[in-house]
Amino acid sequence: QPPPPPPHRGALVFLPDLTYAWVFNEYPYFVQQDNRRFVSQQTGNLYVAKVEPSDVGNYTCVVTNSVTKGKVHSSPTALILKTDGKMTHLISASPKIEVNFPDNVSAARGSTVTLECFALGNPVPEITWKRANGVPFPSKVKMKYSNAVLEIPSFQQDDTGGYECVAENRMGKNTATGRLAFYAKPQWIQAVKDAALAIEERLHWECRANGKPKPSYTWLKNGQQLLSGDRITVVDGVLSVSALALSDAGMYQCVAENKHGVIYFAAELMVLASPPDFTGNVLRALLKAKAGTTVTLECKPQAYPVASILWKKGNLPIHINDRVTLSPDGTLRLANVSKSDAGGYTCFARNRFGMSSTTGRLLVTDPTRITQGPVDMEIIVGESIVLPCQVASDPVLDVSFSWAFNGQLIAKGDGHFELVAFLPSAQRTAGDLMIRNIQLYHAGKYICVVDTDVESLSAVAILIVKGPPSPPDSVTVEEVTDSTAQLAWSRGRDNGSPIANYFIQTRTPFTVGWQRVNTVPEIIDGNTLTATVVDLNAWVEYEFRVLARNSVGVGEPSPVSVRTRTEDAVPDAAPGDVGGGGGSRSELVITWEPVPEELQNGESFGYIIAFRAFGEVSWTHVATSAPGASRYVYRNDSIAPFSPFHVKVGTYNSKGQGPFSPVVTIYSAEIEPSGMPAGVWARSVSASEIEVNWQALSYSPERVLGYEVVYWEDDTKPETMGKVRVPWNQTVVTVSGLAANTQFFLTVSAFNTAGTGPFLPAINVTTKKPPPAQPPMNIEWTLIGSQLSLYWEPVAATESESEVTGYKVSVMLPDLLALGCPSVNSVCHLCPPPAVIPETETQRGERAHDGQLHGRADAPRGGGGLRHPHSDAQ
Repeated sequence: QPPPPPPHRGALVFLPDLTYAWVFNEYPYFVQQDNRRFVSQQTGNLYVAKVEPSDVGNYTCVVTNSVTKGKVHSSPTALILKTDGKMTHLISASPKIEVNFPDNVSAARGSTVTLECFALGNPVPEITWKRANGVPFPSKVKMKYSNAVLEIPSFQQDDTGGYECVAENRMGKNTATGRLAFYAKPQWIQAVKDAALAIEERLHWECRANGKPKPSYTWLKNGQQLLSGDRITVVDGVLSVSALALSDAGMYQCVAENKHGVIYFAAELMVLASPPDFTGNVLRALLKAKAGTTVTLECKPQAYPVASILWKKGNLPIHINDRVTLSPDGTLRLANVSKSDAGGYTCFARNRFGMSSTTGRLLVTDPTRITQGPVDMEIIVGESIVLPCQVASDPVLDVSFSWAFNGQLIAKGDGHFELVAFLPSAQRTAGDLMIRNIQLYHAGKYICVVDTDVESLSAVAILIVKGPPSPPDSVTVEEVTDSTAQLAWSRGRDNGSPIANYFIQTRTPFTVGWQRVNTVPEIIDGNTLTATVVDLNAWVEYEFRVLARNSVGVGEPSPVSVRTRTEDAVPDAAPGDVGGGGGSRSELVITWEPVPEELQNGESFGYIIAFRAFGEVSWTHVATSAPGASRYVYRNDSIAPFSPFHVKVGTYNSKGQGPFSPVVTIYSAEIEPSGMPAGVWARSVSASEIEVNWQALSYSPERVLGYEVVYWEDDTKPETMGKVRVPWNQTVVTVSGLAANTQFFLTVSAFNTAGTGPFLPAINVTTKKPPPAQPPMNIEWTLIGSQLSLYWEPVAATESESEVTGYKVSVMLPDLLALGCPSVNSVCHLCPPPAVIPETETQRGERAHDGQLHGRADAPRGGGGLRHPHSDAQ
């Protein structure tokens, strides 16, 4: 056994921050612990149970601080074998326990306890452990270093008791025992607080601590120990001081102590002494109270020691009785107050240092009554109402109103609410609540709260808001055929009015917006949540939505269902407006109105065209697979021109053949007329019109639908060509809109659906010159008796204008204006036509002769001799 390490602590004092290790010969070869070698972490020694020749060498102790990581090395110690020639390592020896734990070990709750036990001997002893009570070790207990160390983590009450270490080999055994017990440093469980007490009051402080063993207590004042005396009692953590004096003020400490530690707790004691002071706690200058209530007047001056209290009303002391009581703390209570209790009240406070008082006035008011409060109501969404809240109150009271909705105060910023406050009379105040444009979420409990200086009142009303139903939900399509769909949905809120019925709308890619559909049942009751939609088109994608109706109206539609296609079916619609005719020679042109896509009922939709000539029995059928086709042309050289045919058009799709349209008669293509009109002549009737005449064809093997007049200005400019067509029974036409004083070429031919026939060589005609552009000037008139005379300057036509052949005079009589004729040259059915007097050659000459007036017209004032203006030559 090597010598012990350098001394650093007292025996059995455990410093857990130091660890020990031994170096064999040279660093870093450390001694490895096993059943033969052991390094005690309590003593620091290295123990070898049985020395072997391989153990010979130098040993160095290394001490490490586990906190600072600092290390200290001892001087090397040599281990050598004896030189007497004896093989000591072969001599047997019974176990000798060299490392043992104390007879009594104290440990703290929750700590880790380590017990060491190591024995010398040959053979190497085997170490075992057991408890004195025979109870097996719990699983948390660990054995280390060949059982030389017993470790108990998280030490608890159950781990206390006796422990036994047994070292045994074939030469014998040895035993070491000890006991484990709890210890605990003192810990505060009750401490004292700073105190400010009045002079002559009693101080009572108590501090408590736990620990094992149980701690003892000491009291200190300003660092000096306190002992029991005349006014001071110190008993087991309790400090009592009676009749405090100013000298008792100071810092106090309670000390709790056992052999494992000492703890301190400090508190300050202030001893107060002052006359009564009402600063900050005076009576209210004016206290209002409702008649019949209890009034409490507190008198709480700051006074050390406590002051005695005296109350006065006015200048008279208050008499205590069943209705008027005075509490020990100076509080005055007046029960069931009336107007007679009104007045000034003064509280007087006195102690040995002085006296003070405070005064307040009590005003007793009449009770406030809610004269008209809100009542339960039912209202429709979107309407506006006023919830009344009107009170009668004492005129001296300040009254305020507030409203709560479903437990929340109504804020002024809510645009739907407005507090309407007014004063109808001196004794009546109102705080009505107006609610504009009520919505469903405004339904609930409304409380009008009336606050006065002395009381608070409230009135409650329940508002039920009715509106159209909320949208139904979860619309599903459960079963589909070619013309029906089974729908189901879930109920939405009825919003205060029971749902009367539902109706269903649908939308397809072929509709504009939503359309109502037929259902079974026809009227869907409000308690029914399924229906069958009927009269649907086959092979069409439908979307559905459901709407609910109650007594208020129709609600918003439900969410749209999943798009669903109906099953396909044989077409049930035939093409419309079947007809035809025209085309080129040897053609039969057949036309029809295509069937809309939503009526095609399935895939691979097409048309079947059937036709036969008059007199034939069998039909010729032709199919086309174009769903949008609207025309078919049958070509055959054997078709005679303009021959009648029976025609019908049907439909088909992948499911089969649909219906045919009704049979109609059409004609094959015809050929243009072969004859030419004769006797074509023309004349100019005005500057912009030419009248064309011809003789009708007396016979034509081809059908003649009418005649076509073609006209043009210049043979070198074909783009100036114009055309006019007239029916077959007309042989004259007026071509208008022509240029004045211009030569036109024209010809006439017959036409039908095949085109125009041959035409005669062109003839020409020139339009007339335009009429004079200058109107008559300097119009004058005279009225002598019943004779009205007009005078004007004649108009001279230019070279490019037509010659003047006469003048037209229109006269509007005053009687016509009275009958409502709006202007000159207007004709009124209720009045005679205006006078138009043509001028004779003799009159014209007479005017020219006098040299002053060059035009004249005379007319009697009456209505005789008047003629319609359009009967005059121009």
